[in-house]
Amino acid sequence: MLRGVGIDGQTADDFASDFASDFEANIQRLLEAAKSGRYRAPPVRRVHIPKEDGRTTRPIGIPTFEDKVLQRAVVALLKPLYEHDFLDCSYGFRPEHSAHQAVETVRNSLMSMGGGWVIDLDIQAFFDTIDHQHLRTFLQQRVKDGVILRLIGKWLKAGVLEAGQWQKSEVGSPQDGVISPLLTNVYLHYVLDAWFETEVKPRLRGRAFEVRFADDAILAHSAPS
Repeated sequence: MLRGVGIDGQTADDFASDFASDFEANIQRLLEAAKSGRYRAPPVRRVHIPKEDGRTTRPIGIPTFEDKVLQRAVVALLKPLYEHDFLDCSYGFRPEHSAHQAVETVRNSLMSMGGGWVIDLDIQAFFDTIDHQHLRTFLQQRVKDGVILRLIGKWLKAGVLEAGQWQKSEVGSPQDGVISPLLTNVYLHYVLDAWFETEVKPRLRGRAFEVRFADDAILAHSAPS
């Protein structure tokens, strides 16, 4: 069940009671608007919250509640499809995968290898710099439903509101959006996970592995004995 408040201040209870209607009626209205192409994705509100270090901040995007509902529906449709594609090295935002499991895999793999070379990879400002054209190309390889592709395109291009000013979105996917974690895994599945598995590992002598959680990853390689 979706909870919280959208950028428009609308809650789940408000959504269900709007126009003296019920939740199911609003869902049907949203789906019809999406299928017909009439749905217009509103911009998200960008706010900056402190990071764990207390010195820097990270931007997050707060969508409207209706957008949250639609995005949750799209995620529910696409997640089973992509679970067949995603590799075992991907741990972020997936069922039966967790950060604790990712850490344990790194520890056990390094111990069994007896150490080696390790790259600690953190993609700077990843959510803000996702290339829309590349993402659309990746999505089109698996998603054939034009309604779904059109909706995702609208969310990507909706723009952001920051300090009362609208900014056009040429790149990026708002962090904290309901659909953003799935888009992150789709994008990095192609540009990192599949690349490392099919292009890098076959060229290495010795053992190698990758463990990724969202836009953070560990790449490790041990020299052959």
